[in-house]
Amino acid sequence: MKAPARLPRALAAATAMVMGLSLAACGNSDSDSGGGDDTIHVLVYGDAANKVEKDVIEEFNKTSKVKAVLDTIPGADYQSKLQTIINTKQAPDVFYNWGGGSIKPFVKAGLLMPLDDMMAKNPKLKSMFLPSVLDAAKVDDKYYGIPMRGTQPVLLFHNKKVLKDAGVSAPKTWDDLLGAVDRLKDKGVTPISLGGGDKWPTLMWFEYIYDRVAGPDLLKKALDGDKDVWNSPESKKALQTISDLEKTGAFGKNYDSVKQTDGGSAQLLTSDKAGFELMGSWEFSTINDNQPDFAAKQLGYSTFPTVPGGKGDPKDLVGNTNNYYSVMKNATHPEAIAKFLELMYSDHFVNAQLGIGNLPTTTNAGQKLTSSNNATYLKYQYDRVADAPAFQLSWDQAYTQDNSTPLQTAIQQFFNGSIDQDGFIKAMQGLSTS
Repeated sequence: MKAPARLPRALAAATAMVMGLSLAACGNSDSDSGGGDDTIHVLVYGDAANKVEKDVIEEFNKTSKVKAVLDTIPGADYQSKLQTIINTKQAPDVFYNWGGGSIKPFVKAGLLMPLDDMMAKNPKLKSMFLPSVLDAAKVDDKYYGIPMRGTQPVLLFHNKKVLKDAGVSAPKTWDDLLGAVDRLKDKGVTPISLGGGDKWPTLMWFEYIYDRVAGPDLLKKALDGDKDVWNSPESKKALQTISDLEKTGAFGKNYDSVKQTDGGSAQLLTSDKAGFELMGSWEFSTINDNQPDFAAKQLGYSTFPTVPGGKGDPKDLVGNTNNYYSVMKNATHPEAIAKFLELMYSDHFVNAQLGIGNLPTTTNAGQKLTSSNNATYLKYQYDRVADAPAFQLSWDQAYTQDNSTPLQTAIQQFFNGSIDQDGFIKAMQGLSTS
């Protein structure tokens, strides 16, 4: 689940129009952008949120002798073009990423600078960020990223009217959820809206059920190369739980033809045709943009229910922890870069992110939420993230990019019954962890 691809559609449309600066500017001292010995280049994903990045660059340049230059790559091309330039003279000094598997290959190749020394010199580079979020950019127990946008935990959204008509409430336990499914079916509505046609929305159910059954350590072990965990009793219990839920008809019969990316799954929820939708926190903004009255009066949200006998903490979260700035090992002006990164917890930065609807993961963000738009919802998110013992990065981000397609295919095929437990386990064991 890549965060920018999940932005509200208004922002997604703007993404296609962002032309960005020339990539030739990256690391090029003859660039029209002001390159040279006294510049650092900051490369970001090109979308409507760049207005904050531009603003922060301007703020930095007011007082710094070393000037920062913002370069962008339009969103759809970001991953592939970053891979192309990352080990060339066009490489930026600082670049945007998703933490986890998105930077692990670069760390293994010795391309990135550990930020632990910067943190030792300025402890606020560590203490000013929520630990569960900062840790998502750790590789081999070293920090390689500083949060630079907003968090997007996955929440269980619901239609208050539909649930009230069926006599159910937001589920706290798995039995609560199963009971709600039965009552919603009796009312003739689809219990849970799912954009299965996009595959990644189905992944969210696996992530949460695996966490609730096995705890976050199973994925950590798998990413460390222990492929046997996918064949463990906890893994098989999680798979059985997923299969049992699908067989109840909780998602209807046509979920593989419904998409989240075209608004289909949200439409089921907002048109009173479904009771629940498990989706990233951006869904609130998407619905609020299109149907503000529904968002204000009928849209509810809660955390994922507990599973009986499970090892996972009910406060655990999954989703997009944040986006991050990482620093190239051979970057020029590391001291100036450190000063630039310090802006990522400044009041200026926090206010700018809140102004576009992003929820920063700085420890000073919570106190600023009361005066922001949709303060109740933002405060709910912030408190959940701040209290989370573990915030599990989406599997398709935690694994390296080359695993995304086989992972999502295995998810879809197991969910719709095309492969059995053994087939899913073999597929997960076949994923690369290096």
